[in-house]
Amino acid sequence: MRRKKKMMKLDDVFTQNIKTCAIVGHVSPDGDAVGSTAALFLYVRRNYPWIDAELYLERPKESLMFLPGLSDAFFETPEESTRDLFVSCDVSSTDRFGVAGNLFPLAKKTFCIDHHVSNPLFADINVVDAEASSCAEVLYGLMDPAKIDLDIATALYTGLVHDSGVFQYSNTRGKTLRVAADLLERGVPASRIIDESFNQRTMRQSRILGKVLQESELYMDGKVIVGSVTLGDMSSFEVTKKDLDGIVSEMRLVQGVLAAVFIYETEPGVFKVSLRSNGDLDVSRAAGTFGGGGHIKAAGCTIQGTIPNVRRMLLDELAKYI
Repeated sequence: MRRKKKMMKLDDVFTQNIKTCAIVGHVSPDGDAVGSTAALFLYVRRNYPWIDAELYLERPKESLMFLPGLSDAFFETPEESTRDLFVSCDVSSTDRFGVAGNLFPLAKKTFCIDHHVSNPLFADINVVDAEASSCAEVLYGLMDPAKIDLDIATALYTGLVHDSGVFQYSNTRGKTLRVAADLLERGVPASRIIDESFNQRTMRQSRILGKVLQESELYMDGKVIVGSVTLGDMSSFEVTKKDLDGIVSEMRLVQGVLAAVFIYETEPGVFKVSLRSNGDLDVSRAAGTFGGGGHIKAAGCTIQGTIPNVRRMLLDELAKYI
């Protein structure tokens, strides 16, 4: 009789030999990065009291700052020093670390928890499930259910709903909903989380969204939509890059579109590109051509140039798959 392989648990990693630990999310952290890192931070603090755990993130958008654990997070790059364990959550590659990437090469042991198909397994220990809806879903599977309290469940649920698009994206599987059900039964305030951190927008966010949608253009017989924002636009509308979250997902909803491309300027001549797809189109292949990556239906990259030539490069690449 074949024995079922034992699944890794956090107890296998957070041993008595671990005294210091840095928990890190990716650059420009979204709901999944913030939710999963906050959940792990709380889990370690409450279940492994001998470990000095630190949470490092770029400061999230204000709608996520309600999450438990963030009041004790560090939002700036730390001085270089050694940690017994460096854990990354929702980070697809080493060039995607946020404020504490400088701690990675100094750590005695590294641990990657992720769900990006493009992840090259860069850590000493890697738990990467490309079929999972979110890093939060992967992390939940590593935890002892008896040790998940309401605060941890709230952080996990936030990550789950953000990366699954409130369970509407194709990465939502049966396991995703079973995890969500368990978290709900623990008392998670689901409606408030979804409304305040996912649905609500400020007036400035609504106005920049309207500008992008109004000025977006269709290509390839309506199969690709492209929109953009310059630094000048951001200044005029008094928004930051955090206010641009969700724009590409709205573009994707245009009828007949197979791929949505959102280009925004992060510094003069440098553009971040967010890609989303409908159907079976793999936009991570296009992102990978320019040194980026992500998921089959949600990916990104950074390209230098001007908006017209960045747009043309991306359209030429997408044309190979459409």
